[in-house]
Amino acid sequence: MSHRLNQAALAALPPDVIRPGYDRAGTRIGIVHIGVGAFHRAHQAVYVDDVLASEPDWAICGVSLNSCDVRDALQPQDGLYTLALLGQNPSLRVIGSIRELLFAREQRDEVLRRLADPLVRIVTLTITEKGYCLAGADLDLAHPEIVHDLASPDAPNGAIGYVVAGLAARRKLHLPPYTVLSCDNLPENGRKLARAVVQYAWKVDPDLARWIEAEVAFPCSMVDSITPATDEALRERVATQLACTDAWPVQREAYTQWVVEDSFCNGRPALERVGVTLSADIAGYDRAKLRLLNAPHSALAYLGALMEIETVAQAMATPVLAAFVERLMHDGIVPNVKAPAGFNAGAYVEAILARFRNPAIQHRLLQIAWDGSQKLPVRLLGTIGDALAAGHPIDLLCLPVAAWMQFVRRQARNGVTLVDPMAEVLAEVGRATTGDANDDVARFLALDSIFAPLSADDRFVDAVRVAYVRLGDGTPAAVWRALSD
Repeated sequence: MSHRLNQAALAALPPDVIRPGYDRAGTRIGIVHIGVGAFHRAHQAVYVDDVLASEPDWAICGVSLNSCDVRDALQPQDGLYTLALLGQNPSLRVIGSIRELLFAREQRDEVLRRLADPLVRIVTLTITEKGYCLAGADLDLAHPEIVHDLASPDAPNGAIGYVVAGLAARRKLHLPPYTVLSCDNLPENGRKLARAVVQYAWKVDPDLARWIEAEVAFPCSMVDSITPATDEALRERVATQLACTDAWPVQREAYTQWVVEDSFCNGRPALERVGVTLSADIAGYDRAKLRLLNAPHSALAYLGALMEIETVAQAMATPVLAAFVERLMHDGIVPNVKAPAGFNAGAYVEAILARFRNPAIQHRLLQIAWDGSQKLPVRLLGTIGDALAAGHPIDLLCLPVAAWMQFVRRQARNGVTLVDPMAEVLAEVGRATTGDANDDVARFLALDSIFAPLSADDRFVDAVRVAYVRLGDGTPAAVWRALSD
């Protein structure tokens, strides 16, 4: 296909393709986003695309730190790209909110000038947790990126260095600072980012650090939407439907959530008008997501894997497993979640169940099953502890825990390497199991890094043992019977 998606091609797109509902030439860049990956382009940039229809001052300059690929793909397209929404009613939408694309390694001066632009009032980031260069709670001063940037603060390579260099330039010019908004999927992301930025700034200029502490806002946020990687099948489908080539379309499920702490230091767009939830309790939303979304995901992973089911959608198409997960959410988790103000747990559960059923999202259960030793404590065991404290039943909650034990046992005895930070320890425990519930459960509960202090509570030990017995030998037929009881 010869011609490319760009501004001139918009008018000729098929009528069912959604396109920007505003004059892109009349927009101005008010946001710099660091880390222009698929998730940003499928998530935050879409919300901003909605904002621009009524507020033209918030277009995006996208900055890539380590690769020129996004710039080189989208610059010939005038920053335009296609979002494919996956579901029963799939659709295509061309997003126009990214007006400028820069590759920092080749365009450092342009990035620094943009950060110092008075029209820029927000800097957003999706750089993954490793981009914060933390060692525990503090900035890792020995990290090669931090070492480089502290030696050359006016010529940074990393995100923290760029954020501070931009703030330093604005302070020197007597300009107000920008808000720095983390959009990475990690708890307390704004607090972690603020700590890294301030600690870095102290090493550069203590007066600058004090100014940042006093003047700059670092809101926390929570993001959620499944965004499968772009593949050739997507590129071909988009090209066919658009009748032109898009070098880098993105895709995601129809569901999307963005919760932001309403703490900005230099103005903000009316995010609440385009579906963003503004809340002072981001931790509450994180907790609700971990317990109401991630915990059932893990339950499906371990029970479904034992039943030799491959994907979440296939698991939800298995009536006995789908019925259990619904009971788990409504009866086992919702009564034990302290929800943030205004949060509708019932509606959230129904939205999650609809997402799980989406056949267009091929989310593999074995991938979700990775890192169970790290996931179980935050996804399931915290809810179990709260249920015990409240005197609530825990039998539903303990079945996925027992399923994880059976899953580890099966993988270890079949010689399948676990994807888990504790893989060697878990393999040793799994190989030592005998099938005797008392012995097997005791071996697992002796892993204090996972189960303490719950492992000292007889109510929990008994409930897990009963669940383990219910699952029998962990074969598909045994799990089916357990879920049918």
